[in-house]
Amino acid sequence: MDKLTCLEICAGAGGQALGLEGAGFEPLALVEIESPCRKTLKLNRPKWNVIEGEESDLKQFSAIPYKGVDLLAGGVPCPPFSKAGKQLGKDDERDLFPEAIRLVDECRPKAVMLENVRGFLDARFYKYREDLTNQLKKLGYVVEWKLLNSSDYGVSQLRPRAVIIALRKDLVDTFTWPVPQSSPKTVGALLHDLMAADGWHGALEWAGIANAIAPTLVGGSKKHGGPDLGPTRAKQAWAKLGVDGMGIAYEPPAQDFIGMPRLTIPMAARVQGFPDSWQFFGKKTPAYRQIGNAFPPPVAEAVAKQLASCLRQRRIYSLAV
Repeated sequence: MDKLTCLEICAGAGGQALGLEGAGFEPLALVEIESPCRKTLKLNRPKWNVIEGEESDLKQFSAIPYKGVDLLAGGVPCPPFSKAGKQLGKDDERDLFPEAIRLVDECRPKAVMLENVRGFLDARFYKYREDLTNQLKKLGYVVEWKLLNSSDYGVSQLRPRAVIIALRKDLVDTFTWPVPQSSPKTVGALLHDLMAADGWHGALEWAGIANAIAPTLVGGSKKHGGPDLGPTRAKQAWAKLGVDGMGIAYEPPAQDFIGMPRLTIPMAARVQGFPDSWQFFGKKTPAYRQIGNAFPPPVAEAVAKQLASCLRQRRIYSLAV
């Protein structure tokens, strides 16, 4: 009665999976095409069924064996809708919403949770969203979407995310969106201990400068983006917090360091809402890309808890009847 099942697609480095786990979902399978991400998932949760081989490519994966799963969830690729790209939508080869619809049809989950960038909600994609909604309606689902700011759920960056929920008609009345929580820590309060880990004398002064939440972390893609903190505007925002956004450091500042420090992988992960215990496979470029492209675990958990409550209420009702 306690455990709910989920199938996760485009699982990345486990941001959404951690949120689902925290909400009481047990993954039947996780599908992810990038090898470093799959290794990260295995590194942290060896017992999870991370799909390998040709079916790690979503276009080759079949959801038929998972028919009746409680939840299908995933963070389909953002570049087709991101303002940082050309916003080609359905004309972008990386658009995997059609595959997500196919999988919904194959396994008929009770609920669906998909997330994407804020750009997905732009006016230019109105027809795309309408088509997506109509396809899900034909499969028997009621669709809602909402723009959630990660900072409303304890994450120390704004990071707006478009979250799409599709529910079976019999579940709609029991679902409510999560209510915003308390304000997150400033970057200085969040990262002071990590900045001071090697005895940096300027750590306390730096924490006073970094007195706001972070701009959105940008992970980039294989085609574009490296281990830095994003485009010029993002780097300028980081500079106001006393952080050099031109790259990622291997180690925290040394005792006598002078200047603006760079984030390390553990620092970036904490800004994204990952627990310190979560490890990322690979060197700093693939590791940072995994972090920057993740769905913050606290946001995923907040939404997943609402879905879990909805699904459990329905279970209790079904048992009573």
